[in-house]
Amino acid sequence: MRLMIVRHGDPDYIHDSLTEKGKREAELLSKRLAKMDIQEFYQSPLGRAQLTASYTLHEMHREAETLDWLREFDPRIIRPDRILRKSVAWDWQVEDWTKDCRFYDYDHWYENDVMKRGNVKERYQWVCDNFDVFLKEHGYVHDGKFFRVEKGNHDTVVFFCHFGVECVLLSHLLHISPMILWQGFVAAPSSVTIVHTEERRKGIAAFRIAQFGDISHLYAADEQPSFAARFVECYEDDGQH
Repeated sequence: MRLMIVRHGDPDYIHDSLTEKGKREAELLSKRLAKMDIQEFYQSPLGRAQLTASYTLHEMHREAETLDWLREFDPRIIRPDRILRKSVAWDWQVEDWTKDCRFYDYDHWYENDVMKRGNVKERYQWVCDNFDVFLKEHGYVHDGKFFRVEKGNHDTVVFFCHFGVECVLLSHLLHISPMILWQGFVAAPSSVTIVHTEERRKGIAAFRIAQFGDISHLYAADEQPSFAARFVECYEDDGQH
């Protein structure tokens, strides 16, 4: 099985849509995906993901099923450095989250007091439980730290969703803390992450990341990647801090 996780194009968060650049990115992405043999499409209920998906669906004359658990991972927390307003659970300053060694542990990252007050673990579990149901329907049953194969296949399925929830899905597949992914990886708008099953013993599967955040469809068209999801390289630079 091959799972492709696509982040939406350059976002217009105010209107839950795409910028004009985001629409160009979605169009270029559609040309890439249209060349592939894709069995199923799934999308987040949010507008920016659905608009991104619409370019590919139109190009391929296909439809996508909307899954509520593919919406952006949006529990809100009160960060140690920002006590007057709530932030998304996965946006932290590095010197704050690295103080707590539990954040590096799959079985304990959610025990941080800030995360507990934001009920982050409950939302994480809801996404993972639904993801497990999805995988079981496609032949792979979660069993501790690996997956049992009930019906192996070569199907390719595509998720149009968001960076935060993408990291949750990968965290669950790889059995690692989502904080490592949220803080250590960047998936540019319209990027493609490809995960495939690997079976080295009969009936046992692991999921391995073959590509993360790939934007070759943009480079092939001389389209520069969006700045969304990134921060300045040097603090003195102009841009997002």
